[in-house]
Amino acid sequence: MSKTIIVSNRLPVKITENDGEYVLSPSEGGLATGLGSIYKQNDNIWIGWPGLEITDEKNRTQVTKQLNEQSLRPVFLSQEEISQYYEGFSNEVLWPVFHYYASTYANYKSSNWDYYQQVNLKFRDEILKIAKPGDTIWIHDYQLMLLPLLIRNELPDVSIGFFLHIPFPSYEMFRLIPWRAELLEGVLGADLIGFHTFDDVRHFLNTATRILPVTSSANIISEGERTIVVESFPMGIDDKKYASLPGTPEVKKDIDLIKESFKDTKLVLTIDRLDYSKGILQRLQAFEHLLQEYPEYKEKIALYMVVVPSRDTVPQYAQLRDQIDKKVGTINSVHRTMDWTPIHYYYRSLPLELLSALYYTADVCLVTPMGDGMNLVSKEYVASRVNNDGVLILSEMAGASKELIDALVVNPNNTAEVAETIIKAINMPLDEQKRRMQQMREMVSKFNISHWVKIFMDKLKEVKLLQRSMQTRYIGQGTEQSIVNRYAKTCKRILFLDYDGTLVDFRSNIEQASPDKELYKLLDQLTEDPANYVVLISGRKHENLEAWFGNSNIDLIAEHGAWFKKAGKAWHKLPGLSAQWKHDITPILETYVDRTPGTFIEEKTYSLVWHYRKAQKGLGELRAGELMNNLKYLATDKGLQLLPGDKVVEVKNIEINKGKAALTLIDGDKYDFIMAFGDDYTDEDVFKALPDGAITIKIGSNLSAAKFYLRNPWEARKLLTKLTESAVVKSN
Repeated sequence: MSKTIIVSNRLPVKITENDGEYVLSPSEGGLATGLGSIYKQNDNIWIGWPGLEITDEKNRTQVTKQLNEQSLRPVFLSQEEISQYYEGFSNEVLWPVFHYYASTYANYKSSNWDYYQQVNLKFRDEILKIAKPGDTIWIHDYQLMLLPLLIRNELPDVSIGFFLHIPFPSYEMFRLIPWRAELLEGVLGADLIGFHTFDDVRHFLNTATRILPVTSSANIISEGERTIVVESFPMGIDDKKYASLPGTPEVKKDIDLIKESFKDTKLVLTIDRLDYSKGILQRLQAFEHLLQEYPEYKEKIALYMVVVPSRDTVPQYAQLRDQIDKKVGTINSVHRTMDWTPIHYYYRSLPLELLSALYYTADVCLVTPMGDGMNLVSKEYVASRVNNDGVLILSEMAGASKELIDALVVNPNNTAEVAETIIKAINMPLDEQKRRMQQMREMVSKFNISHWVKIFMDKLKEVKLLQRSMQTRYIGQGTEQSIVNRYAKTCKRILFLDYDGTLVDFRSNIEQASPDKELYKLLDQLTEDPANYVVLISGRKHENLEAWFGNSNIDLIAEHGAWFKKAGKAWHKLPGLSAQWKHDITPILETYVDRTPGTFIEEKTYSLVWHYRKAQKGLGELRAGELMNNLKYLATDKGLQLLPGDKVVEVKNIEINKGKAALTLIDGDKYDFIMAFGDDYTDEDVFKALPDGAITIKIGSNLSAAKFYLRNPWEARKLLTKLTESAVVKSN
């Protein structure tokens, strides 16, 4: 029976020591709530650090036993490990870099990196004690980025999901980390990588493909034979819990007290953990600006600010707390009256009941982080507004702003805008409040925490099925032998062979990709068999193919089907084609050559090719996308086709098609063996055009209409050599 193993830095419980006895209490976190439905079922388990240092072996045994009763398994860490792996690397490298504070707060200490690796290995060892092939392992957050690959190396067949709960930065920011490649490789050990927003997905794909030798297509990364899916899954909350709390006696009591305290005042609520990414100081500046510029709102508005203590022994956090204390003190001392205090500031954690009462009574909830993966406070506020009133002001830097589009969205750096938006919020008519809140409540209810867990786990299963289907398409030993046996039994065969990327590797100089002696020998062996009809079908100029294969006993199709030559005969071209369109397209391509160093134009009879294989990595791809968009409508208007290939964009007459050329050759002939090899977008036309019984093979990628794939031209040659050898064995 397979099981699910959840792994996070912290276990979903709080452990306190009381006279040598350890007491466990449940955590209120959203992750603990959402994953509770998984780890408590069957043999499923949650692995993580229990939250405090336990050195005594007897106490460790006691805590382990207590945790096991709740389907939890501890990873015990020493104080030094906590200090260097968690406080050091996780929170002094990854946290500031991922939140765009690298220049201010990042500290790249190599000893912290050593401990980060050590602790990730410790987590791996704990997982390996219980994990078996067929299990699903779901790893959470930035503290464990190396873990997916560490597990993959030991258990290649398990399903591994990874979810990052903070933003993923742009390439320019991430590349500052000295150990950037190792971190990316670690995450790519997963089958499914999840983020809160599409922006994070985009940043990750761009970063991975620029730093590592991997390729991506849409949201799929190909690393060798492995296919990894990168997707956004906006995290939700337990909306029903927050909606039901205002009806409980304890919360009702707190609601009455708050209403009594702020009866004639509009209440603006902010709740944050102490952190420089939360924009607390900027928010205070905006509130100060409001009081200075709009004095008529004095005594009509109050800011209720809760800051939850966090790492305040760390100098930068202690300094932030000190700055907040001073700012609040300054604002209150300047603007306070006998009957009114502008800011009610609490530096402590609040019980859930009081939190719920604040959510229910606050006229406005002000959530303005400078950067946040999701921010669940905004969703908790919305879920608590059971009367569909109240206004949410939300930073555009929070992941939640992509979902809660009916909030008033602000740039937290724009002090005046935030102040004006607060005024707009407290003056918003009730019918508009209800219209906006109702739509947000529906969103929060539909995309709740259970939905988040379900769609992630469903997608992970789907990815695993996709990988398995692709693995079966790789021509391993068994499949190869089956193809060879089928080849040997047939007597009228046609083989379509692409050239660049299929029979030879790509070269930075296209003129250098000439055939070698081994390739000539292989083609001669294939054509010596009278049962074989060999066709070289290429996008190359016909002059190239003539120079290289004009004397060979093979048919040649050049420029994707524009030119054709039977063995020993003259070339002839497809009738009715025009090249007049080149006058309009060439100047556009030339502008891209001028703008992109390392690119050039290749002119064929009925097509133009913009090559960018020598361009800076990333820049060429960017320009290719621009060029495709630029030419899209002009090409359609002139009856042209745009073909994105391997480091090329080709513009050609729409009538020219490798698939049509291949069909012309098999039409009317009854071949008992049809085979096609190809490596790029243009070869897909051949794979799709050939009958179902044909053996179609994509080189270099498993994302194709072809039935099978091989990794490189040498594997393609090896298979063709095996075919020639089988024919020799048969004739003997």
